[in-house]
Amino acid sequence: VFSTDRIIAMSFPSSGKQSFYRNPIKEVARFLDTKHPDHYKVYNLCSEKGYDPKYFHYRVERIFIDDHNVPALQDMLKFTASVREWMNQDEKNVIAIHCKGGKGG
Repeated sequence: VFSTDRIIAMSFPSSGKQSFYRNPIKEVARFLDTKHPDHYKVYNLCSEKGYDPKYFHYRVERIFIDDHNVPALQDMLKFTASVREWMNQDEKNVIAIHCKGGKGG
């Protein structure tokens, strides 16, 4: 997990067998609910798979980017506009962002 004051980069929040080697989704939700209650939004940049957004109180935005690929300019503009809007709503707001592996490459 990489973190700044307002940006958290992490690997895919997983359940089942994948939670043994990736972030368990319930633990990710507990962390965000404890550290940033009502002030976080999760960005899923993984086109390959998703999860139930209820874990994060439906504050999940999904942008479909294939792992190990460059995103389309339109997708990056959509992402940056959404992040800017969320961050400007409240100085306490943070984002948690992930792709499939959490390595960004």
